[in-house]
Amino acid sequence: MATNPTTPLTTARTYLLDLVERVLATFLVAAAGIAVAAGPADMFSASFWQTVGAAGIAAVASLVKGLVAKAVGNPESASAAPRV
Repeated sequence: MATNPTTPLTTARTYLLDLVERVLATFLVAAAGIAVAAGPADMFSASFWQTVGAAGIAAVASLVKGLVAKAVGNPESASAAPRV
């Protein structure tokens, strides 16, 4: 059976792609949630820049979590779960 050796470059690329995907997804979901709450749901009033700022804060939190997770979980993933 052939094995696929993992090089540090492959590991770093996998981790980076995983982290970027998580941060972008967090930004988009947070922005959409705020837009819905401020728009049709009329829960509060938020400008475009307030929406982008709040989504940016969520994305930065996701980035920090992903960086911390590298030390806690699988170093090839941005997940804190060790088996991911």
